[in-house]
Amino acid sequence: MSSRPEGSSGEERQGIQPRYRRAFGCVTWVYMATLAFLAVASFGLMPLWFVFGWNVFSVLEGIAFFATLLILPAMVLGAALGLRTYRSRHRDATRNGAAIGAIVGWTGFAFLIWFEGVASPDGASSLYWLAAPPVLGAAGLALYALFAGKAETQRRRRAIVLAALLVGVPGLFLLLANFDPISVVVAVVSTLAGAAGGWTAGVGYARAGGDDMIPPGTVRK
Repeated sequence: MSSRPEGSSGEERQGIQPRYRRAFGCVTWVYMATLAFLAVASFGLMPLWFVFGWNVFSVLEGIAFFATLLILPAMVLGAALGLRTYRSRHRDATRNGAAIGAIVGWTGFAFLIWFEGVASPDGASSLYWLAAPPVLGAAGLALYALFAGKAETQRRRRAIVLAALLVGVPGLFLLLANFDPISVVVAVVSTLAGAAGGWTAGVGYARAGGDDMIPPGTVRK
């Protein structure tokens, strides 16, 4: 004879489904990842102001603007990811999250340079526009790595590596085309900030949803 109260099964049926809890949790961790991104970007660039006297505030405004542009799509993406995926191992989630975050951080820096070139009074060369298709392809590969729940781990890693190459090569071109020492530092800081934000998002990806969202057939140690 069960020791549960008679109304417990009805309460469980009326409760929030695990996948919706995971979706809400993933959205919450998107906020945490954004804060981590902005914190690393701020603390990484501030020493340049104190030590070298470089004006980094305009750069921080650009990075913050890029993060603001991404926050709403990232929330939608986080919710969809939570609805369609299960939890994964902490190590895999944080490692993949840091890699994808680094790609996003580098892309954000490259986007700022690209936007400055396109919006300049002299206009941008055709090579600037040739940088857009590889970035779009890299975005598709990153989304595949995130949402391909049944894909092999090796296949996901290959997609992330290819996405990094597709973003890295145009970004290097844009960096060299407008070479400036501070731009190199900003590129490094933006990439590290993206990796920190991605790592934080990976923590949420590995935890959101609780035990109910552990993949079926997984043996807990």
